[in-house]
Amino acid sequence: MIKEHVKYLVCPKCHNELDLSIKNTEKNHIISGELICKGCTKKYPIINAIPRFVEENNYADNFGLEWNTHSRTQYDDSSGFKISEERFINETKWGDNLNGEVILEAGSGSGRFTKHAVETGAMIISFDFSNAVEANYKSNSDNENLLIVQASIFEMPFKKNYFNRVLCIGVIQHTPDPRKAFHCLVTAIKADGHLCTDIYLKSLGKVYLTPKYLLRKITKRMNPDTLYKRTVSYINFIWPLTRLIRKIPKLGKKINWRLLVADYSELLPNADDKTLKEWAILDSYDMVSPAYDFPQTLKTFKKWHIEEGLEDIDVHYGYNGVEVRARKPK
Repeated sequence: MIKEHVKYLVCPKCHNELDLSIKNTEKNHIISGELICKGCTKKYPIINAIPRFVEENNYADNFGLEWNTHSRTQYDDSSGFKISEERFINETKWGDNLNGEVILEAGSGSGRFTKHAVETGAMIISFDFSNAVEANYKSNSDNENLLIVQASIFEMPFKKNYFNRVLCIGVIQHTPDPRKAFHCLVTAIKADGHLCTDIYLKSLGKVYLTPKYLLRKITKRMNPDTLYKRTVSYINFIWPLTRLIRKIPKLGKKINWRLLVADYSELLPNADDKTLKEWAILDSYDMVSPAYDFPQTLKTFKKWHIEEGLEDIDVHYGYNGVEVRARKPK
């Protein structure tokens, strides 16, 4: 972290300001040190240039493994496709010039959307519950308008009613209490601020007719490293069959997904076999590894926004299931 960025942080327990104790620096980044609460005196370490407000091991360990192993897989400059950029633009509809604003990104993963958020010129505060923050830091820490933090969505180390905009993509369904997580996001937005979120779609076909939810009863209890190795073995084994099934008109790709093989041949047209296989390993593991996976209907997700008193609610089906843009009243 950069010294000046301490002003964006507060104690997640009592919300008092933090004092900074620096141990090691490199260029203008604090590599190690401590943040000490001025109120309750609780200490939070800075490890590898990232402030840490959660325990090292937690329910999101699988995501830490996933995003550190595939730290660049979904970056546009690695895949050769502008998927992340287009999704960021289309899902937020915030424009490309947000100079002077402060934006919170909740659940950064490897930082594929962080990269495009910092390009808007806004100050980006990006956090994740897992050690995927390591991958994000390696890819995006050259941007001085970025602060990366490891923290919980339920105890965020930020001021309430502070951010101009809050972005949360691909995260809420993987928390132990999605409704509470959503409420916590709303408390972070200042009056007249904007919120962009999404959540997996709950439907008969996606929940009850998808084998991942049956398999997850076993896989979510497995050691993340063991599960990842077995996922790689499975994809390697079934990949020749996957190529053949994909050729079946209309149904081929759907069959592959039912076989728990993430088939991105349509999203990544003309991608080489190596790239498609890498995406398959990443997302096939992502399907069966989360400790929590609570999809919601469009009606329910919209209801949450109404209950929170949000306005200009734009809810629709999108990239990840259900997407919503909304604004907090003045």
